[in-house]
Amino acid sequence: MPFELLSFVDALARVPETSKRHALLGNGFSRAWRDDIFSYDALLEQARFEGLSPFARRAFDALGTTDFEEVMRALRSAAALLRLYDEANVALPERFIQDATGLRETLVRAIAGRHPERPHDVSHDEYAHARAFLANFKSIYSVNYDLLLYWALMQQEIEPQIQFDDGFRQPDDGPADYVTWEVEKTDGQNVFYLHGALHIFDAGHEVQKYTWVNTGVPLIDQIRLALEQNLYPLFVSEGDSRQKLGKIKHSEFLGRGYRSFAKIGGGLFIYGHSFAANDEHILRLIEKNKCSQVLVGLYGDPDSPANRKIRDRTQAMVDARPGSRRLEAHFYDAMSAKVWRA
Repeated sequence: MPFELLSFVDALARVPETSKRHALLGNGFSRAWRDDIFSYDALLEQARFEGLSPFARRAFDALGTTDFEEVMRALRSAAALLRLYDEANVALPERFIQDATGLRETLVRAIAGRHPERPHDVSHDEYAHARAFLANFKSIYSVNYDLLLYWALMQQEIEPQIQFDDGFRQPDDGPADYVTWEVEKTDGQNVFYLHGALHIFDAGHEVQKYTWVNTGVPLIDQIRLALEQNLYPLFVSEGDSRQKLGKIKHSEFLGRGYRSFAKIGGGLFIYGHSFAANDEHILRLIEKNKCSQVLVGLYGDPDSPANRKIRDRTQAMVDARPGSRRLEAHFYDAMSAKVWRA
């Protein structure tokens, strides 16, 4: 079949009922607002490597990448090989593992440090564009850690109106500085943070979401204060897809989103996702779920190496489906979705 790049409007027309559309948002959703803040290059520039070995920062240069998860995966793989080749050398593999673990916390701090300070850093018009985009979908699944999706959904004075529910409620024992998530109260949930987010914390006995409305303290200030106290948000940033899936399955909150994504039907619109190997646990679900159509956004030249990889992996999804559950794939110009601006 010859390749065709649709406009976003034409892609929506392939799934005419909003009730049958779902969105999977990758880091491109945030980068479309400010690439100089949310790209891995920008986060690496922000990162501070205190407490790690002097080689942790240089590992990025040695591997020729700015992707934190790629470096974490490489360090864990190197540790496994060192233990195989030199069983007597215990210290070096352990140093690799410590750096891999520490890079996760470094990434969290870099995102929090680089993050825009306040919701009004995003303009009214930018929110209007984002909400017009988000309003097309019955449910939204995000692998982003930042607050932009949450901020956009919360701007309820800006049209269009969006019916959303992230599953969080006031605690049973009365108002608190946060709201809580309990699986028994999530029947209407239609917004899922598949890999966690900056404002979501696992307190052990409950999952908490920091809010401004309950405290009057801006969210990013609350998050930075928590980090200063060595409290870390619920983040799935392991470098390997199997490790990510393992963490998801050990969290009721994350597992709820994963199971929901596994059951969706209709049309899945993918925006800003790179189809990286460390997200295979999500891509494989598309092969198994009930979606009859997958509509994938491409940035720039459709024949670029990055977009070729996305197209090839999408074709593999189609090929993995038996004829009785045929998956139809389309591609659209991500820029034509006009997320954040015209």
